[in-house]
Amino acid sequence: MTERLYLVDATIHDFDAVVVAVDQDRIELDRTAFYATGGGQPHDTGLLTWSDGDSVVEDVRTTDGRVWHHLSGDIPNVGASVAGVINQERRHHMMRTHTAMHILCGVMWQRWQRVVTGGNMDALSGRMDFELDEFPQGFIEEVENLCNAEIAADRPVEVSFLARSDAVLDRDLIRTKVNLIPDSVTDIRVVDIVGLDKQADGGTHVASTSEVGRIEITKTESKGRGFKRVRFVVHDG
Repeated sequence: MTERLYLVDATIHDFDAVVVAVDQDRIELDRTAFYATGGGQPHDTGLLTWSDGDSVVEDVRTTDGRVWHHLSGDIPNVGASVAGVINQERRHHMMRTHTAMHILCGVMWQRWQRVVTGGNMDALSGRMDFELDEFPQGFIEEVENLCNAEIAADRPVEVSFLARSDAVLDRDLIRTKVNLIPDSVTDIRVVDIVGLDKQADGGTHVASTSEVGRIEITKTESKGRGFKRVRFVVHDG
């Protein structure tokens, strides 16, 4: 199984690895810093090089627990030593956006006690769905101001790992549905915006809310009775 370096350190942008499997235009590595699409966060892109070739990493997907790097260019052989370089700008945009989503989740819970039901993102934009009958009057301005206040508060974003037996007893993790994680996962990765939001999460995040920049709520939508959608973009601070 591929060691996913970003789970411990999302700031890693280059790494060395060995090719363990090849399947047409995709390869599997023994370790990687490339994020694979999942949890609403799109994949990383970048470059792989080796002794007699190089290739662009266009897509990264997980299939049956295996991380496959889809390449455009040369294909290395099994056993080849490769060097990987992540597109740093894209990665950092994703990190800022993913943390922005967690800020919005925390604000929605602390101000209105509303639970997130889904979400998706791209670089510097995203949307989140919440259990909500109606938007309160003045919602867009209020939620935007509250989110940006949390950014200005410069809250640390901490990553840790909890045994599943402990995670399922944590009230904050119960609220964010840690019980839906497959039973096969024994150690739960937790992303904690200290004092605001705590979730079981496998994505990449910045180290502090101040790195996010500024959140702008661009649209709200109704997705049926009891469900509302909030769209946002992230700007430089």
